[in-house]
Amino acid sequence: MSLYVDADACPVKDEVERVGTRHKQKIFIVSNGGLRPSRNPLVETVIVPDGPDVADMWIAERAGPGDVVITGDIPLAAKCVEAGALVLKHNGEALTQANIGNALATRDLMSDLRAADPFRQGGGKGFTKADRSRFLDALERMVRKAAQG
Repeated sequence: MSLYVDADACPVKDEVERVGTRHKQKIFIVSNGGLRPSRNPLVETVIVPDGPDVADMWIAERAGPGDVVITGDIPLAAKCVEAGALVLKHNGEALTQANIGNALATRDLMSDLRAADPFRQGGGKGFTKADRSRFLDALERMVRKAAQG
């Protein structure tokens, strides 16, 4: 079992490292640069070349059954769920076979709405302490579930 973190703009890298270390799991922090490498021997910082979705492709090619993927990227989550990995968003929401289709449809709808209305940009909720707490609880449960097989 490994933990894969889509690290660009990820607000929970430290939390993943803490939980992964407690469970003695290998952690891959994947980005296209700009991150300070961890001194933790369980953490491997993976720097991929610049380009659209290069970090996502790196994770999708490797994640599978028994692995946990941390991402807010819905298309990457869909690929990982299909490959059998457990997927968790930064706010603690699990993405599964049961809800990934709806998440993709919502993402596509919002993308279409933003494209049709140039004034409907940005927005979204900020990341809160409650999100961080929910994430930590969900990650702990997910790592235990992955370890059980």
